Amino acid sequence: MELEQNADRIRSQGLGIVAISYDSVDATRQFSDRAHLSFPLLSDIDSAVIKHYGILNETVDAKSAFYGIPYPGTYMLDAKGIITAKYFEDDYKSRDTSASILLRQFGLTPVPAHQPVPAKHIGLTTSTTGTEARTGQRITLTLDAALAAKMHVYAPGVKGYIPIALTFDKTTGFAADAPVYPASKMLHIPVINETVPVFVGKFQVLETIRLADTAELEPALDKDRNLKVSANFRYQACDDKECYVPETVPLTWTVHVQPLDRVRVTADAQKKPTQ
Repeated sequence: MELEQNADRIRSQGLGIVAISYDSVDATRQFSDRAHLSFPLLSDIDSAVIKHYGILNETVDAKSAFYGIPYPGTYMLDAKGIITAKYFEDDYKSRDTSASILLRQFGLTPVPAHQPVPAKHIGLTTSTTGTEARTGQRITLTLDAALAAKMHVYAPGVKGYIPIALTFDKTTGFAADAPVYPASKMLHIPVINETVPVFVGKFQVLETIRLADTAELEPALDKDRNLKVSANFRYQACDDKECYVPETVPLTWTVHVQPLDRVRVTADAQKKPTQ
């Protein structure tokens, strides 16, 4: 369903969409009709394609009705059918959203409006690839920064100076990957006669988080089913003459969490355990 929400944006990149399930033709048809999918949902009833790709989840009991499921993931193929990228998780309940992949793979800006954040010497805005999400989904948060001419901040890895840093509060409801910073540039500063890694102009920091499983996520939601994701952004802005006092700016992203879709297909279309 999240793929369907972003179908037009996916197609805008010249991509087609095909999803593969181990469910029967009848089960996939029932779900496709109910979710109003505009792309093919294919039935790999004996998991032949899943096994061919080497992504069969072998941790599932072979006698279980769930045996045959793959490790969840997304392949990106070019026009010749060559895999150019892939996004996979070990846990069948965890998966990257298509909006997150569009941002990380193609730099496609999130649809939700960017929220401005008050800060000194630097313009900051935040956004997320998913204002609505479900348990287990991986969404990407963005922090966009803009510096005036002749201003810079130090990049991670700098020696002797304070680099930018994005750190998340240790709260329940989600787990955060390490932040992804853009490539820095080397800047020679005549006043101190040093060459250091910096960011200048506009740059973007990406942070992908995984929403927790239901038992942990539900207590973290407010009465409107919103999850507040809080972090701090630390930086020291400098111009060609001086460095200003280091600043720590609090950031907040809000994600509305939808309940899981628990509607079952008809009994005759459901998978049966192997006897």
